[in-house]
Amino acid sequence: MSSVLRPYKTLRAAALDEFIVNKSRFIGHAAPVQSEEEALRFLDSIRREFRDATHNCYAYTIGANMGVMRYSDDGEPGGTAGLPMMEVIKHQQVCNCCVVVTRYFGGILLGAGGLVRAYTQGCAIALKAAGVVVMEPTASYLCEVDYPLWDRVQYAMKALPVQLTDVSYAGAVSFTLLTRSRDAEEALAVLTRVTDGRAEILPEDERFAAWPEEGEGTN
Repeated sequence: MSSVLRPYKTLRAAALDEFIVNKSRFIGHAAPVQSEEEALRFLDSIRREFRDATHNCYAYTIGANMGVMRYSDDGEPGGTAGLPMMEVIKHQQVCNCCVVVTRYFGGILLGAGGLVRAYTQGCAIALKAAGVVVMEPTASYLCEVDYPLWDRVQYAMKALPVQLTDVSYAGAVSFTLLTRSRDAEEALAVLTRVTDGRAEILPEDERFAAWPEEGEGTN
């Protein structure tokens, strides 16, 4: 199945950040979305909440291959807001996301170049606040180990790109092991080694799950 599921980047959760340039207040909002309808609902919610703003410019992409891309300058000079925002999204290769940059005009004109820089920054800080993650094919395993082995398992797993979830303490320690499909063979080999082959491991399924970008760590 892993040959069918291909990784793609998206956002962890809706978030915002803001800054001020020459008395103009810029607020960057970003959220993960799964459809164009969901993107438009997010945009509408921002427009309602910030209805007194001078502009609510936006850009969004839908589909793991960015098959749908839409953007708007919302009254700013053509090419100074929506397109620069879309370029940030494309550069970071973030799919299924919607970004809205709200502007409250501060009375000082920024010029075309200043607007491009401001909306570029607004989009970038919004994506950073929302958290870019990689949706990767992920294997899930139901595992069970005896209590004397649990410390060994936790220590060994800290050195691997895995997630231990749904930990339950009953007659033995049971947990769900999540690992990128490409890392599954190594993770299972380590689990088998540190438990001397006494871990019970039951494969569940393969799905998309969020992982930090390479180099950011998982544990």
